[in-house]
Amino acid sequence: MHTALHLTSAIFLSLLFVHCSPNIAYTQEWLLVRSTSGNIIGESLTAPMKSAPFPHTKRDNGHIYDGKSYPAAQHYRDSSVMIFLPNGFRPQKTLDFVVYLHGWYNSIDSATAQFRIAEQFAESRRNAVLVFPEGPKFAPDSFAGKLEDSCGLQRLCQETLETLRRTKNINARLGNVILAGHSGAYRGMAYMLLRGGVLVREVWLFDALYGQTEKFAHWLEHDFKRLRGRFINIYTDDGGTKAETEKLMEDLAAWRIPFRAVEEQALTTQDLTRSGVLFIHTDLQHNDVIARREQFRRYLETSSLGGSQGK
Repeated sequence: MHTALHLTSAIFLSLLFVHCSPNIAYTQEWLLVRSTSGNIIGESLTAPMKSAPFPHTKRDNGHIYDGKSYPAAQHYRDSSVMIFLPNGFRPQKTLDFVVYLHGWYNSIDSATAQFRIAEQFAESRRNAVLVFPEGPKFAPDSFAGKLEDSCGLQRLCQETLETLRRTKNINARLGNVILAGHSGAYRGMAYMLLRGGVLVREVWLFDALYGQTEKFAHWLEHDFKRLRGRFINIYTDDGGTKAETEKLMEDLAAWRIPFRAVEEQALTTQDLTRSGVLFIHTDLQHNDVIARREQFRRYLETSSLGGSQGK
């Protein structure tokens, strides 16, 4: 289905990120998180949640892709959600969430290591919470389980707030919500926009617009306008997303919805801060669009999120 997604599998198998990452551990206790250089960058809790994407009845029997079976026990039974609080985090009456979804043949820990997700989040110095639910684990599958169900995002956010209240004595309401994801994450993001039960302020697609485009367009026509949001789509030549991205730009032009299209090497901070709808064409490869040029950190720094010294 997605040629670039198979590259993720090859990289994972050759480097075995799941064994190499010292940063994230599966536990029900808060742990200090260190950068690749050994510096403490924050703390994380990775715990099972009822609102996590899996298990889900639609994957009770696993999944078959390209003639290969991916059993439920190995790929669709992990209900982990990682919550990351960066250094300098200060609880407020409302908490902003960045909900990140991984793509095919990945997991929380492998994606966190490969793309420096927690490190970039900490380096951005945003006063926000990173929420990273486990998706189809090391499987070629874009199905997002319970996050595709009605009010699935709302339940995830509420359970995260309850977990922060129980484990950190942080009592807060939900603030801004940003959805971000790489590659096969597009489907879960689209369904959360459609019926997640939460208003989403920003959407960042990291070479991920393979389909479900009408759901993103619906959001751009409604909640995006109401919230004065931001939509970022970075895409490659060979990742399989270029044609769908160009089609969306054609549609937006016909609908007279303003957008900006730029080459990544010419991208400025002004582009990121003043463009509501931004299409970024990159010369990089599919797996380089999150961290090679610190893209995740840069989008965070220019987002609607407050800084680490509070709002």
